[in-house]
Amino acid sequence: MRILIADDQKRARQSLRALLATSLQGTEILEAVNGAEAVRLAEEARPRLVVMDILMPGVDGLAATRDIKSRWPEIRILVLSLDADRRAEALAAGADLFVSKGESPERLLCALSSLL
Repeated sequence: MRILIADDQKRARQSLRALLATSLQGTEILEAVNGAEAVRLAEEARPRLVVMDILMPGVDGLAATRDIKSRWPEIRILVLSLDADRRAEALAAGADLFVSKGESPERLLCALSSLL
């Protein structure tokens, strides 16, 4: 199974990678630093799940979510963002779930598990 983490913040990607590696052993974890790279990796690797930040330079997470879902609707997308006010916008873009970065690791893992 492959999971793609798309976030421009290196620390956020590292933290999420560590959480996933511990909880979902045997999962291949890919990383993208912006929406354009997320779309490219989605095309190349066809991950089962993308964990997408909204605010990234260049192509943002909402545009990348729309693009990925229009081309590969089977790829699940969890938007993970500090900006909880953008939940409706993320879901309208095609995200399967929205989780605030302020949520506990347990809540995040529960949300991820529901999409796998």
